Amino acid sequence: MNTEVLIVDINSPDPGSISRAAELLRQGRLVAFPTETVYGLGANALDSDAVARIFEAKGRPAFNPVIVHVADVDAVKQLAAEWPDTATQLAERFWPGPLTLVVKKAARIPDIVTAGGLTVGIRVPAHPVALALLKEAGVPVAAPSANRSTEVSPTRAEHVLKGLDGRIAMVLDGGPTTGGIESTVLDLSREIPRLLRPGLISAEQIEEVIGPIVRLKERESGDSPLPSPGLMRRHYSPQAKVEMVVDSGRQRVEELVANRVSVGWMPMGHNHVPGAETRPMPSEAHAYAAQLYSTLHALDEAGVNRIIIQRPPNEPEWLAVIDRLTRAASDE
Repeated sequence: MNTEVLIVDINSPDPGSISRAAELLRQGRLVAFPTETVYGLGANALDSDAVARIFEAKGRPAFNPVIVHVADVDAVKQLAAEWPDTATQLAERFWPGPLTLVVKKAARIPDIVTAGGLTVGIRVPAHPVALALLKEAGVPVAAPSANRSTEVSPTRAEHVLKGLDGRIAMVLDGGPTTGGIESTVLDLSREIPRLLRPGLISAEQIEEVIGPIVRLKERESGDSPLPSPGLMRRHYSPQAKVEMVVDSGRQRVEELVANRVSVGWMPMGHNHVPGAETRPMPSEAHAYAAQLYSTLHALDEAGVNRIIIQRPPNEPEWLAVIDRLTRAASDE
């Protein structure tokens, strides 16, 4: 059965469409919807059977937890066993927005949401369609990215359908997302806050509000429960093999073209090699992030076998982008 697609105006979401999607969520069905980061695949977070359908649709491993989305800070009180002052400060500064806060979970959160862990990631998304849906549904919504596990996250409704058509009940099509990569994840369940996943809110911005935090230095692997999504070594990966190079990549692209390899090239700035599918990328970090996944989807659709990506500069503002590219290029 094909997935139902409802087109919604982000400036004035149609109440009928939102009501229909909300009812599906309350029934335990799966609904994909836009956030300011990527499209999420939503289920009632308090219904373990519904959340299990997320894992089944995505082919997601059970050790990888999912983030819970809520309409406002008040909704957090029933989900968190503890809500530290730092959480209040960050929520006041960054919510609604692309920051997920990991706190000790309340007993009513099913274990499947947290991969059996004692903490839960929560955020309030900054997207009119997502907020309208959360308010209408009246339940917290567990929502990882709406794609098959380890594949490129969706920034458009058509990306969702490419991997999940027939596996989910509905997609609310609110057009392309603006942020382009997933939320920052910060663990507040320990004495010193720890950055688990870099994202659109930088570590420096967080430290301006609550003081020093520590960074997760090692990428997670194995089958033990993860403290956050986005920690698998291979993630955000297109069908084509990805290579990240420290120079422009032009010589590598020319070599592949000469060997009759179908190649996509993502240089920073305009540069062209005849015979290659070239997609110039912005030189500013936020603009690059907004364009990254849509570019990888486009190169997959072009049928390339190899993607060469010029590595962005090793500077703090590029941390989240480099994290995504490193995982996309991983062979593990």
